[in-house]
This record gives sequence, structure tokens and C-alpha cells, in this order.
Amino acid sequence: MLDKIFPMAPDFDSGRRRFVTGIAAGGALAGLGLGGKVFAESQASNGPVELRGTRFKLSIDPMVVDFTGKKRIATAVNGVVPAPLLRWKEGDHVRLDVTNNLAEDSSIHWHGIILPSEMDGVPGISNGFHGIKPGETHHYAFDVTQSGTYWYHSHSGFQEQTGVYGPIVIDPIEPEPFSYDRDYVVMLSDWSDENPNTIYHKLKKLSHYYNFRERTIGELFSEIEDSGVGAVWNQRAMWNDMRMSDRDISDVTGYTYTFLMNGHAPADGWTGLFKRGEKVRLRFINGAAMTFFDVCIPGLKMTVVAADGQYVQPVSVDEFRIGVAETYDVIVEPKDDRAYAVFAQAIDRSGYAFGNLTPDPSLKAEVPEMDPAPILTHTDMGMDMGMMHMGHGGMRHDMAGMGKKSMPMDSGKPMMGNGKAGFGSSQAVVHAPTEYGPHVDMRADGAAYRLDDPGVGLRGLDRRILTYADLFNLNKTPDPREPEREIQLHLTGNMSRYMWSVNGVKFADAEPLRFKFGERLRITLVNDTMMNHPIHLHGLWSDLETGDPDYIPRKHTAIVQPGAKVSYLVTADAMGGWAYHCHLLYHMLGMFRKVEVV
Repeated sequence: MLDKIFPMAPDFDSGRRRFVTGIAAGGALAGLGLGGKVFAESQASNGPVELRGTRFKLSIDPMVVDFTGKKRIATAVNGVVPAPLLRWKEGDHVRLDVTNNLAEDSSIHWHGIILPSEMDGVPGISNGFHGIKPGETHHYAFDVTQSGTYWYHSHSGFQEQTGVYGPIVIDPIEPEPFSYDRDYVVMLSDWSDENPNTIYHKLKKLSHYYNFRERTIGELFSEIEDSGVGAVWNQRAMWNDMRMSDRDISDVTGYTYTFLMNGHAPADGWTGLFKRGEKVRLRFINGAAMTFFDVCIPGLKMTVVAADGQYVQPVSVDEFRIGVAETYDVIVEPKDDRAYAVFAQAIDRSGYAFGNLTPDPSLKAEVPEMDPAPILTHTDMGMDMGMMHMGHGGMRHDMAGMGKKSMPMDSGKPMMGNGKAGFGSSQAVVHAPTEYGPHVDMRADGAAYRLDDPGVGLRGLDRRILTYADLFNLNKTPDPREPEREIQLHLTGNMSRYMWSVNGVKFADAEPLRFKFGERLRITLVNDTMMNHPIHLHGLWSDLETGDPDYIPRKHTAIVQPGAKVSYLVTADAMGGWAYHCHLLYHMLGMFRKVEVV
């Protein structure tokens, strides 16, 4: 079944014999303006930017693109990268005919959309779906039962990395709980001129191949001057013993990636227009393969009004981190007739995506200075410095002290981790026997909830950063039941060997997770690695427990920080087979499970 879910990506050289010449240098989309408010003018040279209605025809083809000054073969949908914006209406029945003109199997997954399993688009997992064969057309059809900002992408091989991803906007039946004058999608992604198979093979041989931010001799002397020889020696020895690096933020970096905003490289930049005093809605979608982004618009506050397509109680921030596959809707109100930078730094600060929010296309914003490169800390290791020892196969972090502490949401609410719906698990962290061995190089015994932690690189700044602790559903929790049972899953791996797994077991060797239809259960994810993982459960909502049982926010993708844990409640209300995985593309081969709702 693995070859159906993860067939190898197309060989770019052999694909040259079948390509269609596509979009000129700079990418596919100039603006994704949405109807119903003010349209942003499309500058795409091939095909429509937006498709709306109830019947859609999509074609997946190889295509020549030039994002970096070098022509490469991308995988395009209807001749554009990113793929066209699909605009649906809540309550409609949509039909989509997807034709595969590649030399290998393809697929489309409708990310975050609640639909029957057979329409979810994951080969070998979705009921009865085995991918779209070359030259064939697959017919998707389902009712649209939700509204908001979502996206779609291939779930075959590495096609998502090469261009098969695009936005979805679903207009609601009922009036929205906020007003705005203009409406833009801002889709973030990462592009490499390298074949994604080549990237993966390099990571397997040398996991830090793309990391050029390792410590230097100059930094060593500076640290000794600040902290003394003994402290620096102990610190370096600890990292060396673990065979880990405190600069290991991203597997794949700006060394090979060009970061795109609506298909535009930073030198070109996306442009969205406004008139002073207008309210502008920006629908941010992270369609990257491997990159977390930290998003800000210097000079403008952003009011977050939706997360993963669902309305949240509005919260005003200066910046937010958006994990791979997440979406956030924000509203901004430019007060001046000047250009504002829409700035999305890669989490490791190896590059950025850039756009202009401007009253005049001739006015361009200055590119802000990037923040310093992040450095992992003891917090990211999930460790208590007074309680650590080497375990078989790597460093084990005994956080018994930290693990018993709870994080108050505020002085008037119960503590996190009391076991009640909305407050997270009260169970102890327990490692399965399968987590011990050379395939797992770290275990966090007392991983804590850190919902109010903005994460590495964002702590201690004089900016208001969005955290999960800020997210509360705008409407009442649809299913207020207490969980009937709990599943604890550990996100595991060996970074130096570039092996990823769940509970120390890779997908190829794992049994499915089985949910009983109609049950309410809690899933607690424990991150036993030093990387952020965006975990996506198909077909079912993940009700993220942030401290208020009455207003639990609903997400389809949840970031689990290094050495931390998160909990969410799931109502198993959709029968069939569902994919459940880390959304970092090169982690997905191992950090993946099938969920069966029976």
C-alpha cells in the first residue's frame, strides 16, 4: 500500500518530453482577489485565477516555470502554480472532474473539508480510492457543509512540493460576524529548483545538509566571554552527547528554497490594493511543503478572526506563526496612504516571502529586517536541567518536576491538564516499548502544555504574538461531552538518521488506529523530538483544548512544539478510513497513521 500513498515523485528530466509551456518568470499568480467585495486584478498569463460555481474541471500537467532565473518543470493545475482559487458556497453540492496528464499517478485532497471518506483523495487510505492513473479523470462530488478558508493539494508522491496546491474559499450561508471591504488570499509556499527526490535523498544521507547556521569559532569565544569556559563547555558537551544541534530549526532551508507569496518570489512580490480607511481581510494559507512562517505587517495590527476556517473570538496581534497546512484569517485597517510590507519570515530566518499592501501599485514597501536566527533552548528540549540522563538510543529527558506543573490560562480558570473536556489530559506521559532503540534519539518524559509559548525565535519580543492560548471558538462547543477514552501518541524520530515515526513505529509497520463511530475521545500528542510538527487529522475536527470547555476552537491541523504536548477532542462522526500524519512532506513517510472509524 505504501507505493499507492507515496509513489515516487516524477523525474523532472523525463517529464520534459511531456511538458506544456506555462507561465513566465515570477510565477503564476499576481493576486488572488475574491468576489463579493473588491476583486484584485489577475496578472496570470495562463488560465483563470478564480473558479467559482458548483462544477469544476481541473487538469494536472507538467509545466515550465521560472521562479529563480532557471527554468524548471513544475506540476501545475490548469496551467498555474499555485493552483486556481476554488470558490464554493456553503450548502451547495460541488462536482470536480480532475484529469491527470502526468506520467505517474496523482490525486487531490481537499484539506480541512468535511466529506465522505471516498472523496478525501488519499490513495490507499480513502475508501475505494487508489489514485488517478495517467490519462484518466476522477470525479469528486460532495456536499459543502462548512464555510471559511481552506486549501487543496496532491497526496501523491512529492507533487505538493512541485506545485499541486491551491486555495479554497467557501462563502457562508449566514452573514459573517465581522465586516470588511476587500478580501485577499495570501498563500505561502516554498519552491526548490531541485527535484524533491534529490532533497529527500540528501536528508537521508545527511540530515543537516541544508543547515548553514551551525555555531562558529567566533561565537564560541563570545559565549566564553559572556558565560565562562565551564558553562560553555557543559552546554556544548550536552548537545554533542545527544548528537543534536541547537540550530536545527528546519530540515530544508533557504539554501534551496525560494519562499513564495501567491506564486511570487520576494524580488517580485505580491501586491494587494486598498483605499485608506478600508478594512482588508487577508486569508493566510501555509501551502508549503516544509516551512513554518512568522507573519507580520509592520505598522498594522492584525485582528485574527478565524483559524483553520472556523470563527474564533477576535484577538489583536502584531505577529503570528503559521504551521504547514494551517490557515488564519485576519483583518487589518490601513490608516495611511502608504505601502505596507506583508512579511513572512521562514522560522529559521533563512529567507522570507514578501508582498505589498498598497493604495497605489507604484508604491512599494521596504523589506523589513529579518529577526536573528533562532537558537533552541532547554524549553525546546522539554527538559529539567536537574533531572536528565542518557537513555538507550539517545538522550532521555526526565521532566518529572516540570511534568507535574500545570499552566494557568488565567487566574480565574482551572489549570490545564485536569482531565476535564477543554483542559487537556491528566494522564502521565508513558513511553511504549517500541520507543526504545536506535530509531528514537530523544524522549520527553514530562512534556508539558505550552499553549501560551509563541515558540523558538518569538519569545521575549516586544511584539504581541498569537499563541494557541489565545484561540477560543466564537460559538459554543458543538459537542460538550466529556471524552470517553484517551489515546496518547508520541511523535518520535532519529534526526541524524532522518527517521520519523509515531510511538517509535513507522507507518509501514503500524496497525491502524480504530475509533468507534459516535464516540468522543481525546488525543494527546507528545513531541519527543526537537522539531515542530504540524499534525493533520483528515475527515474529523480536532477540538483543541485551550482552557474553556464552552468555546473550544476547532482545527484541522495542530502544531506540537518540541518537547511539548497538546490535546484535542475528536467526535468520530465520519465512517471510513482517514489519513493522520505530520504535514511536513519529508516526515510523512514515517510519521503517519491510518484512522478507521467503524
